[in-house]
Amino acid sequence: MDQPKRRARLSAGILLFREQEGRLEVLLGHPGGPFFAKKDDGSWTVLKGEADPGEELPAVARREFAEETGQQPPDGAMLELGEIRQKGGKTVVAWALAGDLDPTMARSNTFEMEWPPRSGRVRAFPEIDRVGWFDLETARTKILPAQAPFLDRLEEAARTSPEK
Repeated sequence: MDQPKRRARLSAGILLFREQEGRLEVLLGHPGGPFFAKKDDGSWTVLKGEADPGEELPAVARREFAEETGQQPPDGAMLELGEIRQKGGKTVVAWALAGDLDPTMARSNTFEMEWPPRSGRVRAFPEIDRVGWFDLETARTKILPAQAPFLDRLEEAARTSPEK
């Protein structure tokens, strides 16, 4: 008997950006929970989440931004940054969106898991425990390596933008 085919995981997200003192900055999120508590460089991420089959990906990106920051994404045109494939096989599609957000005001939704393992205790953790603004050079050290192409694509789009 054939095994059912596993659906590849697909996430959609927003890379919020702004210009500060002539430099491009991006807003990244740090994953919450015990596995990422002591990790920094190489663990930050575009604010994103999984799409259900048939969902419109830009709508998923906007929903996940709101869930992971507690704030609605700004109105405005979203610049498509394409997709990447992460090490675990998940495909991430992202859009860049100009805007601003005060990191101290961000509040993420939560998830539950048994912690410590095999303890029988279930604890709630924020999906994103903090967000921060980073210039592109710093962002390249903070972001998951597989997501770094999003930074390159944003930088290229900013460089070739007719407003520049």
